[in-house]
Amino acid sequence: MLGEYRITGRGAAEISASVERAVGAGELQPGQPLPPMRELAERLGVNPNTVAAAYRTLRERGVIETAGRRGSRVRAKPATTGREFIGVEVPEGVRDVSGGNPDPALLPALAPVFAAAAGQGDREPVLYGHEPVEPELARLARAELDADGVPDGPVAVTSGSLDAMERVLAAHLRPGDAVAVEDPGWGSLLDLVPALGLRTVPVGVDDEGPLPDDVRRALSAGARALVVTDRAQNPTGAALSATRARALRSVLREHPQTLLIEDDHGHRIVDLPLHPLAGTTHSWAFVRSAAKAYGPDLRLAVLTGDAVTLDRVRGRQRLGPGWVSRITQRAVALLWTEDAVDPRAVAAAYGRRREALLGALGRRGVAAHGRSGMNVWIPVPDETGAVARLLGAGWAVAPGARFRVAAPPGIRITVSTLAEGEEGPLADAVATALGPGPGRRYV
Repeated sequence: MLGEYRITGRGAAEISASVERAVGAGELQPGQPLPPMRELAERLGVNPNTVAAAYRTLRERGVIETAGRRGSRVRAKPATTGREFIGVEVPEGVRDVSGGNPDPALLPALAPVFAAAAGQGDREPVLYGHEPVEPELARLARAELDADGVPDGPVAVTSGSLDAMERVLAAHLRPGDAVAVEDPGWGSLLDLVPALGLRTVPVGVDDEGPLPDDVRRALSAGARALVVTDRAQNPTGAALSATRARALRSVLREHPQTLLIEDDHGHRIVDLPLHPLAGTTHSWAFVRSAAKAYGPDLRLAVLTGDAVTLDRVRGRQRLGPGWVSRITQRAVALLWTEDAVDPRAVAAAYGRRREALLGALGRRGVAAHGRSGMNVWIPVPDETGAVARLLGAGWAVAPGARFRVAAPPGIRITVSTLAEGEEGPLADAVATALGPGPGRRYV
């Protein structure tokens, strides 16, 4: 049944580690069935309860899944196999529009603000027991949140949006709980949920955000948390409209115990207004990262939420890294106060590139989505074929498999570095890769 690989171990931890090592090394393939618990227990000479405990651990870690009488098998995309590895090798001479990164030319210089922040650190060293959040950063963040209608709440600083989401989910949920996530959605989040031992419940998305009926079905079926991207959704570019936000608030009021997590992915790179959902449920969190506007390597996000959630997050953070470098926090605060980035100019630059590509695709009869941000999502009938044909035509795009659970196939194109005049040749290549047919008619 398992080919050449032999599961080993006498205790539950040893057995689960043996399986996880094999999955990570590729010796057990996605979808491959595992032996029935009693059969493996007999083979290893252990109590069936020991194997049951090992399989339970593997399920909680997102390595295997159990389908009733059909038994247990390796997950199709186990948590040990990150979605970022689903991609294409970009040969020399091929134009890479797959990365999802901001345009380096639109990022600010970091040396001056870090020099100033380090100088302050020399004069006023941050020591154990000091406040974990830079007061000026908290003040600036809270002022922006207030202006955008995000309810009042404590402020924490984490090492990016994903770190914030992990801490919030872990603060409220337990292995086996279900989380409603956008589909298509952020690949890293789709990896994180099963890695925490949680279950993913996909929710459809259109240009205005998550579909209310899908959200209602997910929450009615028992999903304990919902993660929503407010603006510049990755990969589709969706942004919550005022109408959609009202509809989603109505759904959430029917399920006030839901843990709501909002990610304002478009902060300072999008000119669309924010329509937050925060405060509709008892437990909520709202996160903004500095990555897209100021640089991914800053690894800094500002988090707010209800008092209980933030207290749990900060308490657990104290037992781990303690805090995010106050030097980095001071540098980001200086970037904000010195207007190192003009959000309107950045939003306009990305908007011109995005609209140029969407227009070129539309003129060629290709349906595409990209209401905000730096990505365009294109539904395709044959994802693998489209990616391969585009690569052959000199364009590397991101396979939609990185961002999908149950959604139909697609490809993602990042427009952040698309030069003027490139949209035509790229649209030509996409249209050719998709081929003729009704699937190319824009609706």
